[in-house]
Amino acid sequence: MGVLSPQYGSLIPSLTTQTLTSNYLNFNSGGGNDFAQQYLPEIYEAEVERYGNRTLGGFLRMVGAEMPMMSDQVVWSEQNRLHIGYDNVGCTAVGGAAAGNRLNIPAGSVNTVFVNMTVVIMDPTDPAFTVKAIVVATGAAAAGGAGGAQNFEVVPYTRAAVNPAAGALTGLKVFVYGSEFGKGSTGPATGTSGQSIQPQLSTFSNKPIIIRDRYAVSGSDTAQIGWVEVATEDGASGYLWYLKAEGETRMRFEDYLEMAMIEGELANAVQAGAISGTAGLSFAAGAGAGQIGTEGLFSAINNGGNVLSGYAGSLQDFDAVLENLDSQGAIEENMLFLDRKTELLFDNMLAQQNSYGAGGTSYGVFENSEDMALNLGFSGFRRGSYDFYKTSWKYLNDASTRGGSSNFVNGDNIDGVLVPAGTSSVYDQLLGTNIRRPFLHVRYRASQADDRRMKSWLTGSVGGAQTSNLDAMEVNFLSERCLCTQARNNFVLFTA
Repeated sequence: MGVLSPQYGSLIPSLTTQTLTSNYLNFNSGGGNDFAQQYLPEIYEAEVERYGNRTLGGFLRMVGAEMPMMSDQVVWSEQNRLHIGYDNVGCTAVGGAAAGNRLNIPAGSVNTVFVNMTVVIMDPTDPAFTVKAIVVATGAAAAGGAGGAQNFEVVPYTRAAVNPAAGALTGLKVFVYGSEFGKGSTGPATGTSGQSIQPQLSTFSNKPIIIRDRYAVSGSDTAQIGWVEVATEDGASGYLWYLKAEGETRMRFEDYLEMAMIEGELANAVQAGAISGTAGLSFAAGAGAGQIGTEGLFSAINNGGNVLSGYAGSLQDFDAVLENLDSQGAIEENMLFLDRKTELLFDNMLAQQNSYGAGGTSYGVFENSEDMALNLGFSGFRRGSYDFYKTSWKYLNDASTRGGSSNFVNGDNIDGVLVPAGTSSVYDQLLGTNIRRPFLHVRYRASQADDRRMKSWLTGSVGGAQTSNLDAMEVNFLSERCLCTQARNNFVLFTA
């Protein structure tokens, strides 16, 4: 830190925000800065905004909504796939049970394959391996071996065995494409235990967390004027320093409301017990899994969404994302929230798609406008049947959160997130009807008695508060909320 010279009547800057004789005028020292000093230094009263707008919120307001709830838990159900298919299917060897035609679906999967269904059997590691067959026996009724609920046997249409080799096959993909019955057949088996497929209920849940903060200032300091003019992002102005401190506390808390929804994590059984058993945290003792914490956006995508690691800006990598989206909901419009490094990779990828001809650059794709072609900050683009809208996410760029650190190296492994711009139809308990909501939305606790979306109140005896004999003003902030990440299979997380 440089030292200003001469010291007579000057100020020395400090690395930290604190009152020092070197950076504030001191009229009690009897030194150079006293009333005997007839020369007034040139003082800039306004602070320099060297970090620009310091708030990080706004992401959830852009992509979601906020709605009330009146419970300790929010539960929603999501549709399963319509068609029957299995991954990681095994097939016995030709010399074993059912002569190489017995298929074993993974343990824990529900066997909804019945006799007379026709199936396609593929090996993802061998593009030439495709077998079409008809199901002849299922479960414990399967012949040629011990059978089991996870087994079914087939007869291929064009070959003797699905697996003609001596060793068992693994990792097969099987899906049903129809059925075939003979003339005069009685059709599928009847009765409640017959050939009838019941949809499986898939439910997801999350729990709200209580977020709190507090700011306190003594009565004397509220009546003390300063020489620095206060001007903060929330509009506070004047020469009272506590206005700045209170305003920044509020802005920081509002950022916490969003950051907690993005970074939230549910504690597992072991850690929930450890947290609840810690004195001073005020949690109920003996908490189990899912009772402490909340599932944030990053955690939800990691637990059921799509994760692309090491995106290097190639069109081939991005096309792999599109292929994966085709296998999910295939939502046409999507938003990309990226850190600066990844955003530039996208810009470079898109700029490279412009064709080059003999004698110069072709600007045909840009309506023959050179100015448009050289504007390399692409905000939106279309690839295949998908539209993408790209923007920089300040939360991933800010050095105090997940942004750059020393030497301008990315500070963490989250490079961006793809959010579908769609809605889902859900039943609202409060309204008693089905309504459409964004896939990403916040639920906060509220009732006719108390609205806990964003509460703030004053205590003490200063600043309009008259609740106690404390000669101070205490500003309290509280919110209780959680994030609902619906259809997480359509979200993509970009990681380093």
